[in-house]
Amino acid sequence: MTNSTRNVRRSTLINGQQRPSPVSSVVKLLVFAIACTLVVLPFAAIIATSLAPSAQVTAAGGMVLWPERLDISAYQAILSGGVVTRALGVSGIITILGAVLSLTVSSMLAYALTRSALPGRRAITLLLIFSLFFNPGIIPMYLAVQQFGLLDSLAALIVPTCLNAFNVIVLRAFFGNLPKDVLEAAEIDGAGEVTMLARIVLPLSKAALAVIGLFYAVGYWNSFFSALLYINDPKLWPLQLVLRSYVTNDNQIGTADVASGILPAQVTMQMAILVVSIVPIVCVYPFLQRHFAKGALTGAVKG
Repeated sequence: MTNSTRNVRRSTLINGQQRPSPVSSVVKLLVFAIACTLVVLPFAAIIATSLAPSAQVTAAGGMVLWPERLDISAYQAILSGGVVTRALGVSGIITILGAVLSLTVSSMLAYALTRSALPGRRAITLLLIFSLFFNPGIIPMYLAVQQFGLLDSLAALIVPTCLNAFNVIVLRAFFGNLPKDVLEAAEIDGAGEVTMLARIVLPLSKAALAVIGLFYAVGYWNSFFSALLYINDPKLWPLQLVLRSYVTNDNQIGTADVASGILPAQVTMQMAILVVSIVPIVCVYPFLQRHFAKGALTGAVKG
């Protein structure tokens, strides 16, 4: 066996693919490092600015990448009471109630669509698919919310969006892949539809429920357009609408908006509000991460 043949075999992996060259590996590593830096740097700047002293932020003319010392006065100001604290509570209520209601309604509808005895099952499925491509529009939706008397209430931020057709279709696909023998055995034993859903289907579908619940929770937490349309009372503003007011529209945060007497720099408080709006969802994700990969691929591949 010649040396060239040995070198070729050494450069080949077990699965038949050739090893990447050192130059290719270095290029890929550099591209990956640059991409990570571009993603992480803005978040690092936001966190650093929120924790920087007001004097440093003022001297830098805005954002900083490294605080001279840690200063949590911005967080103390916005969380001591006032607009941001109230909006944080409103967003928490909307997210928890909305996610629970949406997950309950979606699970019930998805399970019903898997039962062959349901009359009009095909028509309901087509209606769900139709709603994915055509939405009612802003004005008809506003008129519907107004007609039901939901304006200036937290229900206006939950009820109109409590059912997502895509999530229902994903859950339907997952429920449809569950073992039919288990459901048939439960049905023979006299279990009703509610019992089979609560005691068999849902416990076997934790992965899909975790992912769909996360989708709903993130949607409710990040929603501000519904509040912009339906809520006129500032006391019912969610955090994202307050974030839009103070950060995007650059409205000044005054002593009337917080309970703290001494206010840090405006940029510092704006970045602190940004961090507060991001942290809750980021903290929830690790608890659902082990279910995420399995649930996100639900129905994607069958074989």
